Amino acid sequence: MRVFTILIAAILAVAAVPAQADASVVVIEIKGGIGVATAEYVLSGIEHAETSGAELIIIEMDTPGGLMGPMRDIVQGVLGSSVPIATYVSPAGARAASAGTYILLASHIAAMNPTSHVGAATPVALGGGDSTPTEPGEQSSDDDTEGVMPSVTAIERKMLNDSVSYIRSLAERYGRNADWAEKAVRDADTLTAHEALEQNVIEFVADDRAELLRLIDGYEIEIGGKTVTLTTTTAVIEAYEPSWRIKILSTIANPEIVLLLGLIGLYGIMYEGWNPGAILPGVVGVICLLLAAYALQLLPVNYAGLVLIIVGIALMVAEAFAPSFGALGFGGVVAFAFGAIMMFDSDVPGFGISIKFVLGLAIAFALAIIWLIGYLLKLRKRGAVSGRDSIIGGVGTALHNFTGEGKVWLEGESWTAHSDIAVAKGQRVSVRQLNGLVLEVEPITESNAGDKRDSI
Repeated sequence: MRVFTILIAAILAVAAVPAQADASVVVIEIKGGIGVATAEYVLSGIEHAETSGAELIIIEMDTPGGLMGPMRDIVQGVLGSSVPIATYVSPAGARAASAGTYILLASHIAAMNPTSHVGAATPVALGGGDSTPTEPGEQSSDDDTEGVMPSVTAIERKMLNDSVSYIRSLAERYGRNADWAEKAVRDADTLTAHEALEQNVIEFVADDRAELLRLIDGYEIEIGGKTVTLTTTTAVIEAYEPSWRIKILSTIANPEIVLLLGLIGLYGIMYEGWNPGAILPGVVGVICLLLAAYALQLLPVNYAGLVLIIVGIALMVAEAFAPSFGALGFGGVVAFAFGAIMMFDSDVPGFGISIKFVLGLAIAFALAIIWLIGYLLKLRKRGAVSGRDSIIGGVGTALHNFTGEGKVWLEGESWTAHSDIAVAKGQRVSVRQLNGLVLEVEPITESNAGDKRDSI
C-alpha cells in the first residue's frame, strides 16, 4: 500500500512539472535591393526576437546589394543583437553580393545554399562608377596640392579604404577569412558556397532551412561575453512579417513606382488647373506627389535627371497647345526617358530602372497628355453648360400659344418667357436674353434657324 502511495505521488509530481516549451526561431527574409525599408524591417525583426525570447534569428538573404547607409544600420543591429543570428544565403541560386556580403560576415553564423554565391563587395559611388583604386603608381595631381579639393578618384579611394577596414573588422570578429573579405572589396572577388566553406568565409553549407537547423544544433556561440549552446532540432519556426507601414515603404521605395507616382501627381494637378472644381484629380495628384517626394529621400537620386523629366513633360504639354507635327512631343518623350534613366543611378545594386519601362511609360503618358489637353480645349470651345451663359442662346419649346408672356420648356424646367412675336404651342424658341427669371425669346423659323443649340 505504501509503495502504491509513493507511485501515485511520483506520477502527480511529474504531471505537476510544466512541460518545457520548444525554442523558437524567428525567420527574417531579405529579398532584392537593401534600402531604408529593408533596414527597418530587419531591425524590427531583431527587436521582436529579443522581446519574445527567441533561441535564434535566421536571416534568409538573396540580394544584389543596396545602399551603404541601410546596410550599416543592419550590421549594427546584427552586432548588437542579444539573440544569436544566422544569416543563410537562400534559396537555390541566391546571392549575397555587395551589401549582402557585409551582413553575412557580421552574423554569428554564416551559411549558404550549395548553389549560391557571395562577394563583389566593391562600394559604388552614387554618382555612378565603382570605387576601384587606380593602378599602382598612379596619383591624382590634386593629391599633391595642399588646400585643393581632392579629385573624384581620391574620394573614391577613401571610400574604398574605409570599406576594406570595415569588412576586415567584421570578418575578424568571428575568425573568418579577412584577406578574402578584402579581396571582395578591392577586386570584387566572388566565391561559390563550397569555396566559401573551404576558405573559412562561412561555417555551413545547407540544402534548406531544416538541414541548417540540424547542422547548428549544439553549436556554441559567444555572445554578450557568454557562451551559448544552440538547441534547434525541436525549434518552432516563426516567420516574421513586416508591418503595413514597412510594406508601403517597400512598395513606394522603388524607382519605377516613384516615377509612376510622380507622373500621376503632375497630371492630376495639371488636370485640376485646367478644369477647376474637379477636386478628385487634384487630391489624388497632391497625394501621389507627396508620396513620390518622400520616396525620393530614400533612393539614390540624380536631380539633373529630375529636371529633364520636368522639361520633357513641359514639351509634351506644348505639343498639345501648339502642334508642331510631333517635334515637341518627340523631344518631350526623349527628355523624359533620359531624365528617368539619369535620375535613378543604375550602378547602385537593386535600384536601377528598366529602359523598356521608361520608354513605355513616356510614350503612354505623352499620348495621354496630348489627348487630355485636346479634349479640354474642345470643352472650352463648346462654351458653358450651366448657369446664365448656358441659357442665353439655348433652344426651348413653347408650352402654349402666347404673345407677350408665356411658358417655355428649357433644360428640363418650365420657364416664364416673353416674346413680342406670336409663338405657337410646341414651337421652338431661341433665348436672346435673361431678365431676372424671365427669358426673352423669339420663335425659330426657317429663315433664322441657323446654327441653334438644341437643349430639349
